[in-house]
Amino acid sequence: MASFQGDQVTVAGAGALGLCIALALSRRGFAVTVLDPAGPGDNASGVAAGMLAPVFEAALDPLSGDHLDLLRAARDAWPDFAPIALDRTGALWRGPDAAGMEARLDALGAQWRRTPEGPFTDEDWRLDPGAAMTVLYAHAARAGVRFETRAAGDAEPGSLVVATGAGGAVLAPELDRLTPIKGHILRVAGGPASGPVLRGEGVYLCPDPAAAVLGATMEAGRDDLRVEADQVAGLLRLGESLWPGISALRARAETGVRAGTPDGLPLVGPSARPGVFLAVGARRNGWLLAPLVARSIAAYLAGEDPGPHAARLDPRRFDDEEESA
Repeated sequence: MASFQGDQVTVAGAGALGLCIALALSRRGFAVTVLDPAGPGDNASGVAAGMLAPVFEAALDPLSGDHLDLLRAARDAWPDFAPIALDRTGALWRGPDAAGMEARLDALGAQWRRTPEGPFTDEDWRLDPGAAMTVLYAHAARAGVRFETRAAGDAEPGSLVVATGAGGAVLAPELDRLTPIKGHILRVAGGPASGPVLRGEGVYLCPDPAAAVLGATMEAGRDDLRVEADQVAGLLRLGESLWPGISALRARAETGVRAGTPDGLPLVGPSARPGVFLAVGARRNGWLLAPLVARSIAAYLAGEDPGPHAARLDPRRFDDEEESA
């Protein structure tokens, strides 16, 4: 395969995916410019719990159930990618029907153990999104990545890597496959300060000494950032099953909009549009998948093998469905 090292690359989007891609490309010798109209950190990646949770994502999310191997590989890409603190305290099931969850974990081949409080796995990790964004930005800037506060146009010089949310079909036709997904999270003062992430059906609680993170709603087809009282109240009701009394604590609501594909996996690789590469649609696993996606994009641009998961992430994988419709 031909090598394109040294070429100019524009990355559209300064979230977790965009920053990891910029860092991976700069390490390969590409001249990288990152474009984002809001700037780094002011995006859905900042409205997140930062969970790197292959096991419970595969156990709880129907679209992730067949992809535990990919999610594990993504988690394992983190330690060597950047000097970001990884919390490996693990995750604990506190939902109903512990026996049913144990059966699900066994069926997945997950590593877990039974505790008096419920099944526990140390396979699920976590990072602090704000701290991680700061580290990624600093390392990318130190490596020579340029940052511009503007949206990408359809005629950027060199190659273009699209790492944005839903919309933007002007940049690549495959982006029509994305659906916006609005999500609420709550930052709760006085919640658990340490310990494992607590999981239940449709809810999680991430301990933090400043403010525990309670999340998250998933409202498909919504792309507004308005905080909605009924969604907040619903999260607090679910949170009571994980931490009794949490609904009486002071909580600050945040919203973000992500993008998802029909099969729940991101679009990663070359677009049908020449010179455009996609890294979009990670849905609820943007932080988990970011280094794996970044290394895959860097391999594509360097003319190398993008790795064993490339076919599952191919942006053109839905083309046959369109032709048969």
